Amino acid sequence: MRSASVTSTPDGQLPYWRLSGFYVCYFALLGSVAPFMALYLHHLGFASARIGELVAIPMLMRCVAPNIWGWLGDYTGRRLLIVRFGALCTLLAFSLILIDKSYAWLAMVMALYAFFWHAILPQFEVITLAHLQGQTSRYSQIRLWGSIGFILAVVVLGRVFEGFSLDLFPYILLAIMAGIAVSSWWVPNAQPLTSTPQAEAQAGGFFKQLMRPGVWVFYASVALMVLSHGPYYTFLTLHLETLGYSRGLIGMLWAVGVVAEVLMFMAMSRILHRFSVRQVLFASFLLAALRWLLLGL
Repeated sequence: MRSASVTSTPDGQLPYWRLSGFYVCYFALLGSVAPFMALYLHHLGFASARIGELVAIPMLMRCVAPNIWGWLGDYTGRRLLIVRFGALCTLLAFSLILIDKSYAWLAMVMALYAFFWHAILPQFEVITLAHLQGQTSRYSQIRLWGSIGFILAVVVLGRVFEGFSLDLFPYILLAIMAGIAVSSWWVPNAQPLTSTPQAEAQAGGFFKQLMRPGVWVFYASVALMVLSHGPYYTFLTLHLETLGYSRGLIGMLWAVGVVAEVLMFMAMSRILHRFSVRQVLFASFLLAALRWLLLGL
């Protein structure tokens, strides 16, 4: 692993707006894909089973790609280069969707673009935290701009798809992907402080850490939480449209949830001063269960 000291902008100031701008673009893409990808696939004539399979492919890549790119980032230390490379390859890979709309072709496009897309955020988070050395409390102030990007995407696209065909969907995604690529060149590099070999040996490897009871229970809890969100992210928009909601209103409903996320980011530092992380997680899981019960009423 390459050792490096922390670097920042030439004047040593936090590049707040550059980091925030990247998060806006990145999560605007997520705010376009999560609510409207299933709707677009339904527009192309795919059945629910096929839609579920196609939407699941990027999630599968999310389990594989970050580990590969994370190892490469640790080995080379060139995380910003990986972010830029991943952003460009995401754009190029997804542009293949314009060639064909068959199931096999779309499955290949989904796998390819997601492999590069999921290279971006973990590496960029490391860069952001490296810039925030001594100012980690400001992370939520930067990250909330990602939520704002998500809100803008779902609200604007909901209105757009009320008046225009969903055939525009891939072109809109390509424009946002181009924004991610451009914004990645606007961000200055920063390297995290690397741990010593002695500290790494003392901590042990991933599987040794996983065998600790608290760790594997945490992973199991998070896995169940993500599992419960799978049908929600895939089929909520189609379900609401079936119930007669307009696409503009559907976009607004998606935005409401993310507004709550923004408020939580703003209040999280105060919450963690009053409650432990365990208490916050426990309350979150209870509220998520209540959410699914209320959604089914």
